[in-house]
Amino acid sequence: MTATAIAEPQTTTKTVWNIDASHSLVEFSVKHMMISTVKGRFSGITGTIETVDDQVDQARVDVEIDASTIDTRAEQRDTHLRSADFLDVEHYPAITFRSTRVENQHDGTFDLVGDLTIRGVTKEVTLHVTDNGRGASPFGTYVAGFSATTSFNRHDFGAKWNVALEAGGFLVGDTVNVTLEIEAVKQQ
Repeated sequence: MTATAIAEPQTTTKTVWNIDASHSLVEFSVKHMMISTVKGRFSGITGTIETVDDQVDQARVDVEIDASTIDTRAEQRDTHLRSADFLDVEHYPAITFRSTRVENQHDGTFDLVGDLTIRGVTKEVTLHVTDNGRGASPFGTYVAGFSATTSFNRHDFGAKWNVALEAGGFLVGDTVNVTLEIEAVKQQ
């Protein structure tokens, strides 16, 4: 007599993590006059990370940033950055990122590829992400932490304003470098 094994259907568990804005940071840097770097940040970040069986290689990420919350510690510059010359927050109040795939690097890092939308223009970007781990907080929640970086050319999103410098070059650099520090809270 032979025994036949009956395969049990595989069940997957989807988990939703909400980004905790008070413990997260979206920071950017851009060259100024080709010789120094100006940094800024956005405080209005919301979003979710959805994992399957708690594996980041199957994650789906959906993030929205309130473009009006830009802060470079100079109000006149911030007002200009909110204008149609740069972010045009009157017509495009949100910057969004929606992941399309994850490429696991098998060393605690992964590339999160997705669609970044700024000023109504959507382009594919890759975030280089480090999984910083998970743990119980003293407040009865379970959290996960991630660090990420990416770069893009602001002209690709229609932010082309600039001033030519007398000595050559331009006032504002084309490359925007972005750093993210994300803490997300597991939902019940």
